[in-house]
Amino acid sequence: MRLNGGYRRLAAAIVLAGLSSCAAPPPKPTPGAIRIDENPYPSTYQRYPGALTYIHGATILDGEGGRIDHGSIILADGKVQAVGGADLAAPEGAFVIDAQGRYVTPGIIDVHSHLGDYPSPGVQSLSDGNEATSPARPEVWAEHSVWPQDPGFSRALANGGITTLQVLPGSANLFGGRSVVLKNVPARTVMGMKFPGASYGLKMACGENPKRVYGSKGQMPQTRMGNIAYARQTWARAQEYRRKWRKYEASGGEIPVRDLAMDTLRGVLDGKILVHNHCYRADEMAIMIDMAKEFHYKISTFHHAVESYKIADLLRENGICSAMWADWYGFKMESYDAINENIAFVHNAGACAIVHSDDPNGIQRLNQEAAKAMAAGRRAGIDISEATAWIWLGANPAKALGIFDQTGSLKAGKMADVVLWNGNPFSAYTRPDKVWIDGALMYDAANPRIRPVSDFELGQPGEGDVK
Repeated sequence: MRLNGGYRRLAAAIVLAGLSSCAAPPPKPTPGAIRIDENPYPSTYQRYPGALTYIHGATILDGEGGRIDHGSIILADGKVQAVGGADLAAPEGAFVIDAQGRYVTPGIIDVHSHLGDYPSPGVQSLSDGNEATSPARPEVWAEHSVWPQDPGFSRALANGGITTLQVLPGSANLFGGRSVVLKNVPARTVMGMKFPGASYGLKMACGENPKRVYGSKGQMPQTRMGNIAYARQTWARAQEYRRKWRKYEASGGEIPVRDLAMDTLRGVLDGKILVHNHCYRADEMAIMIDMAKEFHYKISTFHHAVESYKIADLLRENGICSAMWADWYGFKMESYDAINENIAFVHNAGACAIVHSDDPNGIQRLNQEAAKAMAAGRRAGIDISEATAWIWLGANPAKALGIFDQTGSLKAGKMADVVLWNGNPFSAYTRPDKVWIDGALMYDAANPRIRPVSDFELGQPGEGDVK
């Protein structure tokens, strides 16, 4: 009986233990304590000091398609304070500029530049834009090659009215690396130029360049189908990397192995990094759109995009911008179907059209490139106003870079990135008269001292000058 009683007590204890475990489940695993620093090279940009400024009597193109004749604008504390007509009064103590016969526009934004990565002088020791050692190099960052002393920055400011630019890696690779958005100001370091809060971009490329670069080395890809296969396999790896890190961040456990290339691609998949895709042909752009849908990421902009006019409806439906030249044509096979009406046709279809440079000289005259595109559209029967054409240099590039809430148009509260032109900016004879960045006068044609000059341009002391 004692034995049976012992069994009964043991059974009761087991039941009670089971009930206790049901009532109080074991604690959940601790989420992963390790977090990847997504901004290890933060912007240190500080705006230069500015003065309360009142410009009146100008033709104002606001960058969003608006025009004000005999317009006035007030700049203060780094911002556009007000924009209006002749009835907008000058605030007390303002520096007053009579702009009769001249134009005021937002500063031009170039979404495709290699300044700093391929600086002047163009010699091999300064050629730092392509890490052509593997078709997939998303781990490299363009900012780590930018030379702030590149004379091209001040040329773009003084000759072209460029206030913001995106510096991209080159197009040798399917995945070329991260881009960086810069304010066009002199600084000792690239961090001092970085646009505060701007998203990183991922430079991708399709078409001739990757298959030519790696085909010549006897490597994959050697064909366009090789391009796509390699890119898809890379995205598949990125999805798996993202899954492992998400699991660790939610539940803890073993820390996944860190991979800098996959960090960048995870940023794209998480919607934090914008894709800027070098792509010429319409058929390849359509394939890249399908690839983006397959792996669930968003393409911000196709660059060069000489055949965008063929698929303008597809670009509109998918909310993808096209950054284009006005008339570059025929310099390689995939550029042979370029037409001068490309920009106008894309715009007329309701898609996002942008004028870009990809060139240290072209960046100095993007206003003239927009003029050529506007004229080509008009010859084709499309009614394009000057105010509308400036969208290609203002609002649309700002949207493509994710900074339209801060710049790209002349609206109260936005950064005072402003150009006063000495005539009509769509004329080949017009140049910037004055350029403000965040309300600071960075260039004045009438004052040679108000123009950034890099240390490189100052030259080296002669032997007799050394003390």
